[in-house]
Amino acid sequence: MGHEIKIKLDQLLFDNRMTYQELADRTGLSTRTISELVNNKVERIPKKAICLIADALSIDDISQIIDFKKA
Repeated sequence: MGHEIKIKLDQLLFDNRMTYQELADRTGLSTRTISELVNNKVERIPKKAICLIADALSIDDISQIIDFKKA
């Protein structure tokens, strides 16, 4: 595959000084889902999860959450 999608949630949590549990509490997502997103272990990124995370972290631009680049 020529391109890679990376979820930048690890950096967002660090920047916001937030734990997986705190983000889970704010979004209603499970800590397991948060962990899988942070560690880029998902094949499909749920649109609902991205929207909930964006709302919880006051993000207006999806590029702050997802990076798409050539591998």
